[in-house]
Amino acid sequence: MLCCMPGVAVVPALLVSWSSAAFIISYVVAVLAGDTGTKPPESGIFGFMINISALLAAVTMYIRYLLIEKQNEASRFVRSSCNIFSLCIGLMGCTGMGIVATFQELAVPSVHDIGALVAFGSGVVYITLQSIISYKSCPQWNTYFVCHIRMAISVISCIAFIPMIVFASQISMTKIDWTPGEKDYTYHFLSAICEWTVAFGFIFFFLTFIRDFQRVSLRVSTEIHED
Repeated sequence: MLCCMPGVAVVPALLVSWSSAAFIISYVVAVLAGDTGTKPPESGIFGFMINISALLAAVTMYIRYLLIEKQNEASRFVRSSCNIFSLCIGLMGCTGMGIVATFQELAVPSVHDIGALVAFGSGVVYITLQSIISYKSCPQWNTYFVCHIRMAISVISCIAFIPMIVFASQISMTKIDWTPGEKDYTYHFLSAICEWTVAFGFIFFFLTFIRDFQRVSLRVSTEIHED
């Protein structure tokens, strides 16, 4: 199905498919193994797949940046500096994803938490900026329906991000197995719900890029100069 997609729509489609598979496969392996996703082998599988997702996200963001730059040449609807800033914030989030995947929660919890904060925080800022840029490009380059969807996802992600940080900051211990009723379990449970809400918010947001990318093709031009 991915090979049949026109333009470069295969990139965000692959990002969404791969990231969803990363969550689902890790969860299934964890359930079958009878433990959590922070133990081998599911932690290794999750880390490997998230690193690939970070790379695909970076490529998607860069193509999105090029697309906006090209559209901006035809109709000036956003400052180029804003587009560059959005790209830098997005790439920062991809770096955070790489940190999360590389430094596991139990091995280096402080580095893992910093990576998660950078990934989620930068990600929320990125999709919010992209939602604003989408509105500015209406109606020539985007429909208001798509813009409303993107903004709704951004608002939900922002709302979930704040309590995620608040609840996570109240957890006084780093552990794998949580039992209902024990200390900090409620904070852990609520923080996890918010974290998954933001994570899937990113996935659904990139899903909206597919239609835009169907109209785009990347070409590499080579010029040979003779003396």
